[in-house]
Amino acid sequence: MTTPVIRNAEQADIPEILSLIKDLAAYEKEPDAVKLTEEKLSEQLFGPHPSVFVCVAEAEPTSSHRIDGFALWFLNFSTWEGTHGIYLEDLFVRPEARGTGKGKALLTHLAHLATTNGYNRVEWSVLTWNTPAIEFYRSLGAVPLTEWNTFRLSGEALQRY
Repeated sequence: MTTPVIRNAEQADIPEILSLIKDLAAYEKEPDAVKLTEEKLSEQLFGPHPSVFVCVAEAEPTSSHRIDGFALWFLNFSTWEGTHGIYLEDLFVRPEARGTGKGKALLTHLAHLATTNGYNRVEWSVLTWNTPAIEFYRSLGAVPLTEWNTFRLSGEALQRY
């Protein structure tokens, strides 16, 4: 097996990244939830002040795709540590490319970014029913934060405030 090539997303990757985001939404049983457009994604990634970043795993040269997976992330901040961390919003590898080391290579890339920049962590959320992902993350040494719950204020409740 060859070492997966991980690189920063390019403008030309936008349509495929959005397609993979839609595939992820379908996998997470929310196929109609994606409202993101190519234009909005392009603006967020390549506009004057990007605060969201994507790295991609390149597909094999014989593939009909340009990329096989992606990691979308942004910076968070620890007030206790006084340093940034990386929050991994989405990690997705095409089903046919799983088991090739691309998911691990994407996380390794983020870990390298974190350590190189002096950040103290890489963290993310995973659905409780997504056993394959949980097992994969545990195999890399990641641990769940069992004493924390994720809360979200959105929709009508957000509008009230």
